[in-house]
Amino acid sequence: MTSTPGSAARTDVTMRRPSDRVLRFTRAERWVHRATAGLMLVCLATAACLYLAPLAELVGRRRLVVTVHVWCGSALPVPLLLGLAFRAVRADVSRLSRFHPVDRQWLRAARARVPHRPAGKFNAGQKLYAQWTLGAMLTILGTGLLMWFTHLTPTAWRTGATFVHDWLAVAIAVVTAGHIRMALRDPEARRGMRTGLVDRRWAEREHPQWPVPGGDPAGVRE
Repeated sequence: MTSTPGSAARTDVTMRRPSDRVLRFTRAERWVHRATAGLMLVCLATAACLYLAPLAELVGRRRLVVTVHVWCGSALPVPLLLGLAFRAVRADVSRLSRFHPVDRQWLRAARARVPHRPAGKFNAGQKLYAQWTLGAMLTILGTGLLMWFTHLTPTAWRTGATFVHDWLAVAIAVVTAGHIRMALRDPEARRGMRTGLVDRRWAEREHPQWPVPGGDPAGVRE
């Protein structure tokens, strides 16, 4: 009796021991990431429809596009604020906001293009991206509110806010594209954000300073 490729794959999954997978992200952590990413992508898409003439003509309904853009932009901090009710999210925020000697080692290794780089649960590049994104998100929200509530500030302030808002949106689009490109190159990292679980060997290789205890993946803590 011969086995088909599909049955072989199912057998491989069945024989995989639970300890081969470790918990990287809880449901709350994944929800915060997905919700924030969704809001950011909608903001970028609606901004493109407002500022690029071919897209504006194709989509039309400018008033609706503006309304969606404003409300999604105003809601950008909400997923993170709600997520802070969960201990795992607070722990990740603490990790992402602090640099340690291992992070400086990671940056030196990255500049030297060394393949094996020391890292905890998050490497220095991920920490820089998270901190930049939070700062950009708050800045784009603040400048957007100055542009929206025109009666609150002088014209010079609104002009400056518009300049910062527009160019920061371009920077966010570029950085977001780079983030997506890097995610596409690492299927195991995507799996971790999609299911919460990652391969133990991947975790030990990519994040060697992240303590990964054995046993049930649900028991993993840093």
